[in-house]
Amino acid sequence: MKTKSYAANSATTPLSPFNLVRRAPDEHDVHLEILFCGVCHSDVHTVRNEWHGTTYPCVPGHEIVGRVIKVGAEVQKFTAGDIVGVGCLVGSCHTCESCEEHLEQFCENGSIFTYNSPDKHSGGVTYGGYSESIVVNEDFVLRVPGNLDLAGTAPLLCAGITTYSPLRHHGVTQGQKVGIVGLGGLGHMGVKLAKAMGAHVVVFTTSQNKVEDALRLGADEVVLSKDESAMNKHLNSFHFILDTVGAKHDINAYLVLLKRDGNLTQVGVAPEPLEVDVSNLIFGRRNFSGSLIGGLKETQEMLDFCGQNNITSDIEIIPIQQINEAYDRLVKGDVKYRFVIDMASLRVNS
Repeated sequence: MKTKSYAANSATTPLSPFNLVRRAPDEHDVHLEILFCGVCHSDVHTVRNEWHGTTYPCVPGHEIVGRVIKVGAEVQKFTAGDIVGVGCLVGSCHTCESCEEHLEQFCENGSIFTYNSPDKHSGGVTYGGYSESIVVNEDFVLRVPGNLDLAGTAPLLCAGITTYSPLRHHGVTQGQKVGIVGLGGLGHMGVKLAKAMGAHVVVFTTSQNKVEDALRLGADEVVLSKDESAMNKHLNSFHFILDTVGAKHDINAYLVLLKRDGNLTQVGVAPEPLEVDVSNLIFGRRNFSGSLIGGLKETQEMLDFCGQNNITSDIEIIPIQQINEAYDRLVKGDVKYRFVIDMASLRVNS
């Protein structure tokens, strides 16, 4: 099926209109019309080949909300007209230990990501959500709660699950003290989710101009991380810290804020290695860990949790024709807090 999209043809050229071919749905597939697609910083890294290994043309987008057009004969969970989501994954082996434990993001035989991943159907690579429609196996399609704003829901499929998964895995709960490092696309979701879990939430930021916004989003306290005395007031006090910063920074300044047996989980990917002073782990039996997205079961759990607590991302909606400008603004941090593409602009204007 010929499908309109936007693609990058090289690491140095802007995204532009591109006609791709989607497969016809088989008996286990869901064909959906894409209504909204979030813009993730991973899209920028991949399009500009900053992580290396990008195959062109590249159609990004893994924060997809859409309406089901058609389902295969064996599909049980969805029918035409359903509002659904597709996140970062569109396939896995189903048989390895990780898949059997509903951790498809760690598939030992290779997860299939929504874009720039080997496509077992076409023989090329997968094409993502900067397009008018997509065909996905039903196991990788998620149900969107009916009370949530659809555009604001799109970033939950990546930013939401990236922050929810470590909060849930490490047992964040009522009355705990939780730190969120960085207030961007990931950090603002971490604040909302941790607050909804009942935690006392402290935001760490380098920017004075983010203090008011952090409090608006639900933070109980805001600490300017360059203020040594303000940081010292929180030594040995946190049950859990979620670090969302994707730049070089001093991780040790946060490790010493953990209580005994506390955990700091890193989800921001810095371009250079972070240097850890292991004495900060040894004295206090502290833990430093990492986390990816979540499996399909946990992603659905996250969407349901957001539905129950009326949580969506703070967004700026753009037409697809402004995607290159949005990339430049995203790199500068000039968005509160996620761009979301209204895909109606692709159908009308391309």
